[in-house]
Amino acid sequence: MDRSELVELLSPEGLRLLDSLPPYRTEKDVLRMVSDLRKAGHSPGLVAAVLTQAKLRKKAQAKFGEFASRMLFTEAGLEQATRLPIAARHAGRYRAAGLERVADLGCGIGGDALALAALELEVTAVEADEVTAAIAAFNLAPFPTATVEHRRAEDVDLRSFDGVFLDPARRTAGHTETERLTDPDDYTPSLGFAYELATGRSVGLKLGPGFDRDLIPSTAEAQWVSADGQVVEVGLWFGALARPGIRRAALVVRGDDAHELTAEADSEDVGTGELGEYVYEPDGAVIRARLIGDLARRIGGRMLADGIAYITADEAVTTPFAAGFRILDTLPYQEKELRRALRTRGVGTLEIKKRGVDVDPAALRKRLSLSGDRSATLILTRIAGRHTALLAERI
Repeated sequence: MDRSELVELLSPEGLRLLDSLPPYRTEKDVLRMVSDLRKAGHSPGLVAAVLTQAKLRKKAQAKFGEFASRMLFTEAGLEQATRLPIAARHAGRYRAAGLERVADLGCGIGGDALALAALELEVTAVEADEVTAAIAAFNLAPFPTATVEHRRAEDVDLRSFDGVFLDPARRTAGHTETERLTDPDDYTPSLGFAYELATGRSVGLKLGPGFDRDLIPSTAEAQWVSADGQVVEVGLWFGALARPGIRRAALVVRGDDAHELTAEADSEDVGTGELGEYVYEPDGAVIRARLIGDLARRIGGRMLADGIAYITADEAVTTPFAAGFRILDTLPYQEKELRRALRTRGVGTLEIKKRGVDVDPAALRKRLSLSGDRSATLILTRIAGRHTALLAERI
């Protein structure tokens, strides 16, 4: 979206037209709507802008729920925006720490600022990109405690704020077809700028889940967050926002439920042992936070093999921090034997999980020529240095 398209979209005609559109469904519907809107006399730029927003609003429902239907987006802004339930937890930290005036530097489309304002905190959302800043202003308009400034994060006078939140742009400039940046010095604002701010201030810093752990300062609380099975971020919290005695945390969010595993540091590993009746695959946030040892001790388990994130145990345990599987059979990792075993059991639907084995699950599933009405899970891994296939069912 360029500036001229945004001006048309934010006009009374543009907003009325956007809100009058039926929910976005398929590309076929879009072609029909383009024709109808052009026949009605709307300009090509406005038609493109409102249909793009309709498509983005549907996509945004996964992050913003019912709020998506009243918001505007850019493709890149939505890609990096925090899911609303997680943004609410970010905001809760500021309120719990007694911080009342927060600067959201690099606010994007305003997702985190929205959550802060919803708690009636004073938030100044700062965005360097003009189009994105205008969209943030639209999204935050219903909140009287929120203001938006179009400027660089580095140019903001922070003396009147008692808390800062940064979500640096980790993709190349633009609103569509951006690329992920791998060097933290290329973030906007840079990692160095963020760390300098965190010296003596209460700062929250949102980063990608694969952020280099060696770059995490010892003064920060690092919290990895997974949402519905996908690790989505690591938050670094400084000053009053860092909880006492916690330097590593794994927050697992599934729907409306959230559970957290915390520790003072990376947990010590547990030893390996014989394969038990059950195997557990830790949630990705637990793995990233290096809290597998704590989880294994919590469920009475042991590692299946060194360097492989599978825990085995003798009893079934329900935990939000891992997926559990009951082992039905142990098979040699030979496709001929696997095919025979699966056909004998009538397995037609197969989930394939792998760690420590170089295999393409989709290609393997095709080669196994599955048939039958039963479902199962195949866990491919190494045990005692040997490739092994475990036929299992989820518990």
